[in-house]
Amino acid sequence: MNPSHRQASTLTCSTTWVKGVAEMFKAVGLDVPALFAEAGMDIAILNDPHASYATEKLCALWKIAAARSNNPAIGLSVPEVTTPAIFDVVGYAMMSSENLHASLERLICYLRLVTDAATIVLTEEDGGYWFTLAINGDLQRNVPRQRFDFNLITLVTFCRWVTKQDIRPLAVEFTHPEPDDRAPYEDAFRCPLRFGAVANRLFLSRTDIFTPLPSSNPSLASLHDRYASERLGRLDQHRICAKAQELITRRLAHGEPLRADIASALCISERTLQRRLQDEGTSFQELVEQTRYSLAQQYLGQHQLPISETVFLLGFTDQSALFRACKRWFNMSPKQYRNHLLLSR
Repeated sequence: MNPSHRQASTLTCSTTWVKGVAEMFKAVGLDVPALFAEAGMDIAILNDPHASYATEKLCALWKIAAARSNNPAIGLSVPEVTTPAIFDVVGYAMMSSENLHASLERLICYLRLVTDAATIVLTEEDGGYWFTLAINGDLQRNVPRQRFDFNLITLVTFCRWVTKQDIRPLAVEFTHPEPDDRAPYEDAFRCPLRFGAVANRLFLSRTDIFTPLPSSNPSLASLHDRYASERLGRLDQHRICAKAQELITRRLAHGEPLRADIASALCISERTLQRRLQDEGTSFQELVEQTRYSLAQQYLGQHQLPISETVFLLGFTDQSALFRACKRWFNMSPKQYRNHLLLSR
């Protein structure tokens, strides 16, 4: 079973993010209205901060833009200054944070206000932190490279702007093959690059990530947190998927999550839970599978965590169940997948 469990059409990106993309296209001389029309996107809602675009439409937009510009590296054509506006209210919460680490933690916390099509993980390793970006579901393998390029360079550019320092990652990795011309990547990131990697991610030094922000303001940070939390709460009122997945994640270590228990915790009937998940393009069993898949990638990437412990944390009854799941997800055994992750670093 492929761990892609939400229909692409249910995944969206905010208009504030897409507007930043559109402004970049305009700056390099592309006909933005024509691009939107060809991608089947309604440009009339671009200035509505409460609207959003289906993420597969954004993928189509990037493919069209790359073709029309005849520039495979168009995703790196980001202005030298990336302001908080592209991140909506999340950007202002990030800007008022104590340091870059707290800023990125806020981005992760409130990411769904920008998009529910992506997952971000911040993990500490010797000397720094990996910032890993993934696109959820089947979209991962269909995402044009330009979209990942744009997302990562936008983050780096924002880090440079908000710290007022020339932040340079220690490394940047891409899942797409090495391009014919590496120069645009070298100019943009100014650090060692790796292509054909297992993830799209960048490595920030510990010194850089704990750089104090000149715009830090605890009072404003608290205010932005309250506003972002309220926005997130309103967003989640009709999104049962996120709530159910959070409960599943917490209960996996206690064994196979039961739909009846999750429904009870949400104060709704099993039938209502099933119907609402179906409305959001998934099912309870698919949600359990997706949660296990995502967690397995994290746990197996931690070489110090015994595989036997991973079995327990994922709610499996024995190692053979994990073995079958990894064969289904990665076409590898748990040990082979762990070795694959270690060799790819």
